[in-house]
Amino acid sequence: MTKNETLDAMLAGGVVAVIRMKDAERLSRVVMAVREGGVNCIEITMTVPGAVEIIAGMVKTLPPDVIIGAGTVTDKGTAIDVVNAGAKFVVSPVFRPDVVSVSRAASVVSVPGCYTPTEILSAWEAGADIVKVFPATTLGPKYFKDIAGPFPHIRLMPTGGVTIDNVGEWIKAGAVAVGIGGDLLDKKAIEEGRYEVLTERAARMVKNFRDARG
Repeated sequence: MTKNETLDAMLAGGVVAVIRMKDAERLSRVVMAVREGGVNCIEITMTVPGAVEIIAGMVKTLPPDVIIGAGTVTDKGTAIDVVNAGAKFVVSPVFRPDVVSVSRAASVVSVPGCYTPTEILSAWEAGADIVKVFPATTLGPKYFKDIAGPFPHIRLMPTGGVTIDNVGEWIKAGAVAVGIGGDLLDKKAIEEGRYEVLTERAARMVKNFRDARG
């Protein structure tokens, strides 16, 4: 899958499942559960023990329609590691120009994290493919409407504060995609091995996203 194909798939699917689990053994089952519900874009954060190795293994073993990316990437060295492991997109909680540069050089989708209009524009001009607005919790959908005024060409993705029930508000406000963790990946269900709950929640998330996009 080329960079453009990855980006197109991310924008078409619109939902990035952000996995911050400590239990790596259950991670693959979680990924397959949300995939069954229609969410096939998976962000494995660097807070997961052995994250780089997990990414490498998943890229080799999971179905080709599952898009594996790396999250919480904050330095050049880690960016190089996850790209070499096969990550198709690189997400950061902050804007680090050298992380964007590594992604661009490797033809990998770059999603830096920003908060202010200045950061958002700087990241876009540095070559970001999508700008992650983080933490979106404190900003809300209206912020996206305000940003779209001067920057209608910048692709924005909120992370933090996105839920299954409010995803439509973000999309209608101008977001091209959303990042979601806790509200999608029910912690209790995972602990109890009820992965069908994750499938059902993923299906509802996808439906709400598609309904909002029209």
